[in-house]
Amino acid sequence: MSGPQHAAPRPSLAVWKFASCDGCQLTLLDCEDELMAVTDRVEIAYFLEASSAVVEGPYDLSLVEGSITTAVDAERIKEVRRQSRTLITIGACATAGGIQALRNFGDVEELLRIVYATPEFLSTLGTSTPISDHVEVDLELRGCPIDRRQLLEVIGAVLAGRKPAIGDHSVCVECKARHNTCVLVAHGTPCLGPVTHAGCGALCPSFHRGCYGCFGPSEGADIAAMTSVLRAQGMSEDEILRLFHTFNAWSEGFREPPVGPVPVALSPSRLSPSRLSPREDRP
Repeated sequence: MSGPQHAAPRPSLAVWKFASCDGCQLTLLDCEDELMAVTDRVEIAYFLEASSAVVEGPYDLSLVEGSITTAVDAERIKEVRRQSRTLITIGACATAGGIQALRNFGDVEELLRIVYATPEFLSTLGTSTPISDHVEVDLELRGCPIDRRQLLEVIGAVLAGRKPAIGDHSVCVECKARHNTCVLVAHGTPCLGPVTHAGCGALCPSFHRGCYGCFGPSEGADIAAMTSVLRAQGMSEDEILRLFHTFNAWSEGFREPPVGPVPVALSPSRLSPSRLSPREDRP
């Protein structure tokens, strides 16, 4: 007669935060019903955004949010990598340095003096860099924030031992799938959809607004052609640069778009909000 049957141990999941706004972690919590199904399949061993309970590593899967902006974090991410069998970075901060990577184009010491009354108490690096600049990353999940459907697909794929079904096409494909009228062609609204990685479901164009590039550059993005189109629409070199320099400013492609001379980085923007809004005279 056989002995008692023991259930196989569930894979362990850890969620880590570095320099970020927590939005991508909240995307996981926002999964709600799906999250309950996830917890049936995995043990959430480390997730301080959700619980103070901690199970010691190593971990089967680590999701890492945030960029590296301090010397302490540059060492901490190495320890996270050592404890993680699979490490996936989530969001623009972790994959491209985030909005805080705008510091990379300026003088950090000057920014500290302007923003903080006692900057001598702060310890920070001169740059904000993606996790992949410091350790090996198994998969990057783009977005600011990430898309919950893509997040669940990635977790499910890791559990099943298969490759995640995450496309590398542009937002334009998603626009066509939703039968959207092209805001760039039809209304002259500046839009980065042709060069931006899909994943948002063409959210902004679906509401007649141009894409802001939240998911970073798509595979094979023709940045030069995109800047030519924006220039032909009457955007200045400064406006074009600032359109690229937002959530994914430090990503390859968006970092140095082919534009002419522009004012010093971080100077007051001349980009009117109306430039990225639907035209008033559109039908």
